[in-house]
Amino acid sequence: MRSIIIAILVLTACMSIAQTKDTSIFKLPIKMDDVVIKAVRKGWDVQGFIKRVKTDTTFYKAFRSLHVLTWYATNDVRVYNNKGGVQASLYSKTKQLYSNGCRTMQVLEEKTTGDFYNRKRQYNYYTAELYAYLFFTQGKKCGEDDYVTGGIRKVGNNKNESNSYKLKQLMFNPGSRVTGVPLMGDKSAIFEPEIAKMYDFKLSSQEHDGEDCYVFSAIPKKGYEKEVVYDNLTTWFRKSDYSIVARDYSLSYRAGVYDFDVRMKVRMTHAHGKMVPSYIEYDGNWHVFTKKRERVKFVTNIRYTP
Repeated sequence: MRSIIIAILVLTACMSIAQTKDTSIFKLPIKMDDVVIKAVRKGWDVQGFIKRVKTDTTFYKAFRSLHVLTWYATNDVRVYNNKGGVQASLYSKTKQLYSNGCRTMQVLEEKTTGDFYNRKRQYNYYTAELYAYLFFTQGKKCGEDDYVTGGIRKVGNNKNESNSYKLKQLMFNPGSRVTGVPLMGDKSAIFEPEIAKMYDFKLSSQEHDGEDCYVFSAIPKKGYEKEVVYDNLTTWFRKSDYSIVARDYSLSYRAGVYDFDVRMKVRMTHAHGKMVPSYIEYDGNWHVFTKKRERVKFVTNIRYTP
């Protein structure tokens, strides 16, 4: 059942498209605004760009770079009850120190409420456990790197790594097939013809936080909202090198034995010559048969040393 939970923890448009036209890309129409259309007329390789969308590794590399830098984080995790009140929470400030090829973490400040931990200081909520696995460093970790070759890496076979691998596929390669999630099938593979026909794909030119970007989005067509997994997938690609500077996700699904409704935002920044995450926002509501429903929101702000 935890493989179901990990799949739904994915655990991210600044302006509307004024005028759009259709052009054939990956056998389906894609709507483009006037700025993009003019770029295509001048020879911009839009098909090459779509291929980059499907095979991008810069987003994955950015998160791997967290393992090779020193940074400070503010962590705000809140668990809600069915009336909308805060049932448990964690607020902490942490510092990851990277030195001589190894990383360690210091807890500078921590406050908890409710039953966030049990008596043995273990997490009472699976979302919190996974958050800690992804963003907190336990002990000393050495010999890591941020090289990305041949796709997403699976490091080991333990429970957390197996679940993390599924999360990485949804988070860093959205639109790919993710195995091990009962009843979902290929619904996450939005670029496959049978799934893609349920979406409207759009490509526009926008500025995001001072960066000139191409924005690619996938939104369900009217009437297919309950048939798909991604309610919205919007990604901002910096025009200068196609690096991802921001991504918004919205996913929901109901399969009888489980249901989920998850939204996530990720924003990036530059530090030490690397593109790295600076802001992560998650808002998730999920339920698995025989398990208690979890309603969790978290916000993570990351600041890098000069």
